[in-house]
Amino acid sequence: MNDDNDYHPVLNYLYEKSLILHDPALFHQVFYFFFLDSLAHIDYTIGLYCYNYQSPKNILGAEYMRWRIDEEKKGDRALFPGFVNWLKNEHPEKFSALPSLWQMIYDPEDTASYRSFRIVLDPESTNPIPAGVLYAIIDEFFEQEFLKSLYDDASLPGLFRQYAAVKQA
Repeated sequence: MNDDNDYHPVLNYLYEKSLILHDPALFHQVFYFFFLDSLAHIDYTIGLYCYNYQSPKNILGAEYMRWRIDEEKKGDRALFPGFVNWLKNEHPEKFSALPSLWQMIYDPEDTASYRSFRIVLDPESTNPIPAGVLYAIIDEFFEQEFLKSLYDDASLPGLFRQYAAVKQA
């Protein structure tokens, strides 16, 4: 790894975050899955900027991400992308409170996507995501209000249950 790499501090920034003030066991399971999924995509993307794609870190990350592809299709998890779009249309205030990564990735009108497990905000660009953008994305996932919204008894999972009941009816 090159110590002059602008992305090494971003990776450290991600790894220094903590959920010590929260109990993830009480998070709604679908939201917890996609929370971790997003962190894994962030980690993988930054890892590609820091290390050779054939480094053990990136190989292990890719193997883990491959496993998650099948996992995200199980049970209520498959409803999550549709739920995010439903929020956009039916509860725009809740949608706008979501991390921007979720807003971009799950909005079919946005060009952002996960490509080969890495975050791509603009498919027309070959430039890496600016470090400042990655810092902001990380911060959004660790904002206290967002973390509180992941608990099973919070309003966001309540809306998800409402959405799921309609979709499964």
